[in-house]
Amino acid sequence: MTAPPNQGAIRILGLDPGLRRTGWGVIDCADNRLRYLASGAVTADPKREMADRLKLLHEGVASLVETWSPHAAAVEEIFVSRNPGSTLKLGQARGVVMLAPARAGIAVYEYAANAVKKSVVGVGHADKAQVQAMVRMLLPTAGPQSADAADALAVAICHAHHAATQAAWRAPERAAAP
Repeated sequence: MTAPPNQGAIRILGLDPGLRRTGWGVIDCADNRLRYLASGAVTADPKREMADRLKLLHEGVASLVETWSPHAAAVEEIFVSRNPGSTLKLGQARGVVMLAPARAGIAVYEYAANAVKKSVVGVGHADKAQVQAMVRMLLPTAGPQSADAADALAVAICHAHHAATQAAWRAPERAAAP
């Protein structure tokens, strides 16, 4: 079992869905401060049947949810390729990845790839190397990451930024309430 988040922190599970490898990253966010906890990838053998691969991805993410007890999950939206078959398969992987936190009662937020890159790098069309470099800068204790894990951490960071902005916008509403 992992330690609970610090007082006032929200724990975010970032997910970068893929049929072979689903990147994941866990961060705590409090007062615009990010703290790296863990990251990696859930893998599924491409030689296995599709249903078995999807089951492995779901079980892997469900295990992460149980281990880390996140308050929120953030998932990157799929990039629609020119190959409809690949897009459909990726959509299936994304569905089972989103199902795991949803079944645990955790809110799942979705972000477009350009929004993630803009939140982390400052440019919506950044390349993977730029994303990895900024993830290392924002989460120095994370160390070098695989592209999948770095992308998942970037999604978590994106959600942290959006959640902080939403909280700031709601603060005046709470102060004005009788």
